[in-house]
Amino acid sequence: MRVAGLQTAGTPGDVDANLRELDRVAGEARSQGADLLVTPELFVTGYDIGEQLFELAKADTLPAIKDIAARHGLAILAGFAESAAEGLYNSAVMVTHEGQEVLHYRKQHLFGDLDRHFFLPGDANPEVVSFMGVRIATMICYDVEFPEYVRATALAGCELLLVPTAQMEPFTFVAREVIRTRAWENQIYLAYINHDGREGNTEYVGNSQIVAPDASVLARIEHGDGLILADVEPGLVARAQYENPYLQDRRPAAYGSLISNTRKERA
Repeated sequence: MRVAGLQTAGTPGDVDANLRELDRVAGEARSQGADLLVTPELFVTGYDIGEQLFELAKADTLPAIKDIAARHGLAILAGFAESAAEGLYNSAVMVTHEGQEVLHYRKQHLFGDLDRHFFLPGDANPEVVSFMGVRIATMICYDVEFPEYVRATALAGCELLLVPTAQMEPFTFVAREVIRTRAWENQIYLAYINHDGREGNTEYVGNSQIVAPDASVLARIEHGDGLILADVEPGLVARAQYENPYLQDRRPAAYGSLISNTRKERA
């Protein structure tokens, strides 16, 4: 399976322009053999765009995303702002090459004032689905910085973790190094797809990359708009996890404090 990631500044606050970009890039990705295209976090609306986000989130963009996927014959994972009766969620949806929704995820770990001002935290863990012989899950940006959250998803059978992100300055090291660590310690593929450039008061760090289970970088773009592509091999994750048995060698009884809501204070 060939995975494509779109790093882009997008057009903040212009849903129609971003859907046109998605349409164009989906065609480009498919022409290069991609089976799955991943966008950045909140690609459809933009992120640091002020109070207009509340209004833009009301637009039902899922039919357009499904149509783009079906017309170009590739699956799409798109980041968008989801409006619900109780408030907004920072969400991602995956639709297949036939335009069928197979994943819908709401970001659980909210980062900073911007996230917490606009969004409610999701309350469902990543679902794992099979697509083209690969078991796929998604989480969003800050979620992946919690090692226990990624580990739980790997234990649920995830082989390819898709992470739309809006990683900003000064956290380039997260995009470049932490992501490789997450792939290595779980022996999974990881696609981390970011914005680049400036949006409102936010400067994005780019550095989108697709990483193999051995932490090697299969594809990366540092700055600017562009596509990255990499092939994911079904079955490789099982071999990698057998040869480097982090999951098998765990001692869960020793980790009880991980599920505690309290932290021991220093004396």
